[in-house]
Amino acid sequence: MKKFLALALALVMTASLAACGGSGSSSAAASGSSSASASGSAAAASDYRVAMITDYGDITDQSFNQTTYEACKQFCESNTVNFTYYKPAGDSTADRVAMVDKAVADGYNVIVMPGYAFAGTIVESAATYPEVKFVALDVAAGDILGAALGDKYDYNPANWKVTDYYNSDNVYCAVYQEELCGYMAGYAAVKLGYTQLGFLGGMAVPAVMRYGYGFVQGADAAAAETGAKVTLNYTYANQFKGDADITAAMDTWYSAGTKCVFACGGGVYTSAAEAAAKVNGKVIGVDVDQSAIIDGQYGKGMTVTSAMKGLAATVNTLLTEIILNNNWDSYKGQIQTLGLVSGDDPTQNYVQIPMDTTQWGDGFKQDDYKALVSKMFDGTVKVSNDISAEQPSATNITVNFQGNIK
Repeated sequence: MKKFLALALALVMTASLAACGGSGSSSAAASGSSSASASGSAAAASDYRVAMITDYGDITDQSFNQTTYEACKQFCESNTVNFTYYKPAGDSTADRVAMVDKAVADGYNVIVMPGYAFAGTIVESAATYPEVKFVALDVAAGDILGAALGDKYDYNPANWKVTDYYNSDNVYCAVYQEELCGYMAGYAAVKLGYTQLGFLGGMAVPAVMRYGYGFVQGADAAAAETGAKVTLNYTYANQFKGDADITAAMDTWYSAGTKCVFACGGGVYTSAAEAAAKVNGKVIGVDVDQSAIIDGQYGKGMTVTSAMKGLAATVNTLLTEIILNNNWDSYKGQIQTLGLVSGDDPTQNYVQIPMDTTQWGDGFKQDDYKALVSKMFDGTVKVSNDISAEQPSATNITVNFQGNIK
C-alpha cells in the first residue's frame, strides 16, 4: 500500500455528525518517515520503549491485532526502538489492565492498544501512569463513556464531556469512518453482479454497525443505478469468532441462494468462509486485505474485496510523531476520526478497498472505483454514519434483518 498522507490532514473530529468525505483541501504533506534523520531524533528514539497489547485475540488473527503488531514491529526495527507485545490471560478489562501494569513495570512507556475493548483499560490505566503515552485504535468517546459510566450511560456521547471520565492528557484515540469503506464494498459487489448478498457482523458495536449500514447504502445505490433486484440478509453473530452454530446459519444462506457475504468482525469470517467453500460462494473481508488468508485457507478466488481501514498507517504516523518528531503534544487528548484524504488516489485514504486484489470486472473497474471515491470525497456521494436505528434501511433493495444468531 502506498504511503498515506499526513495524519493531521486526515482527521475529522468525532463531534462531526456527517460522514460525507473530505473537505477537498488540496494542501497535503507526506506522512512522517519511519527512519530517524538526525542524531537528535535517534537519541530521542532511544528514550522510548514500545509495547503493544492484544485485545481478546492474538497476533495471528489477520485483523486488528496482527496488523497493529506488524506495524509496531516494523517501525521499531527500522528505528532501533525496543518493542514487545503482551497478550492478556483473558477477555476482561482487569486482564488488559494487568498487561499494562506489566508493560510499565518492564520499562515500556509507549503502549499501543487495538480495539474498543480497551476503553475500560484507558479509564483505569491512563490516570495511574501519567508518564506513559497511550495510543488506542478504534476506541471512541462512547466506548470510554460506556466503560466509565456503566448503566448510567445513555449512549449519546454528545450529552457528556468525555474528558471528565478519563485522564486524556496522555491518550490519543483514532476511530475510522467504516461506513465509507463498507459503502465501497457494497457498491462494488452489486456492480460486479452479486445480487444475493449477506452481511454477517460480529457484534452490534458501533464500528461493526457502521460497516454494515454503509454496506447496505452502497448496495442500495448501485442497485438504483443498475436496476438490479438485490436481496441482502443481515445478521450479527453476537461474538467475534466463528463456530459451528454460525457456520450452520451461513450454510442456510448460501444454500438458499446467497452468493456473497460481507463477514465483519474478528474471526467470524471463518464461518462465512467455511460455508462458502461448500458451494463455491464468495466473501468480502474486513479491516485489512483478507484475500491472502481467506483464499489460502478456504479456496482460491473466494474473496471479492475487503473493506479496509488504515491501522498500520495510523500506527506509523503516531510512533513517528511521538518518537522521532517529539510532537506528542499535537495528538494527546484527542479522539479523532480518520477517513478520506484524497479524491484522486484511493490508496492514500484511511478507508478503502484494495486496488491489487479486488476482483475487478466489466461492471466495476478500477477507474469506476476511483470515480466513486472522488465523488465521496467532494461530497457528491453522501454516506450516513447514523446507526441509531436498530436495523439498516434501504430504498432500492430488500434487506432481511435477522437479529443475532446467538
